[in-house]
Amino acid sequence: MTVPLELRVLAEPAQVAAAAAERFLQRMAAAQGRGEEPHVALTGGTIAHALHQQIALQAPAYDVDWSRVVFWWGDERYVTPDSSERNALDARQVFLDVVGATQVHEMPSTAGAPDVQAAATAYGDLMRSSGGGEFDLVMLGLGPDGHVASLFPGFPQLDVDDTIAVPVTGSPKPPPERVSLTFPALNRTRAVWFLVTGDGKADAVHRALADEGDVHETPARGIKPAPLSGAGETVWFLDAPAANQL
Repeated sequence: MTVPLELRVLAEPAQVAAAAAERFLQRMAAAQGRGEEPHVALTGGTIAHALHQQIALQAPAYDVDWSRVVFWWGDERYVTPDSSERNALDARQVFLDVVGATQVHEMPSTAGAPDVQAAATAYGDLMRSSGGGEFDLVMLGLGPDGHVASLFPGFPQLDVDDTIAVPVTGSPKPPPERVSLTFPALNRTRAVWFLVTGDGKADAVHRALADEGDVHETPARGIKPAPLSGAGETVWFLDAPAANQL
């Protein structure tokens, strides 16, 4: 097994969310203390919901100016803007609107772009015009099949290296249409944090961290932080069931 820079195994999902939230707040405060305006890519899913709740809960204890944190998404479902399936809607409700974040760049919904290709193109253009050149932090979940963001096993998007965001159709996980950042975009970051819980993810975790494997079978293997300078940081926050095959 290729050991990542840091592997944190907690007993249960609530502890994963609390630990990652504390570290997130510390990281944002430290970046702003250096005079930086950190750019962060958020993820979705059950553990992201718990994480976002914990960040909002713990935020008053930290000196973070939320108007100077820039938020993006690693992927998004191409659905209506009020759909409960939108990652951004949940994040706003339990975290971003609660803390008063003002620089929030959502991926287009069906109301913001005529089709999923246009949505991906628009988001890539937005990142070129308003991005910071690299992320300070990219947060990702992991599917039981080893997918990250909306980069699925066997899909052609895994080999795209000349654009920032790609459309995804026929997703094996509903809804079928999505927008995802590509590997080059996700990897232009100082840090990547994986947040993974449940024994249903244990095999995917094992394959992602194995010494050998194919990114086309386990897309998580394609995540390798490549910041503009220095070494990238990779942290896996796991609960005990997700780590039980390591």
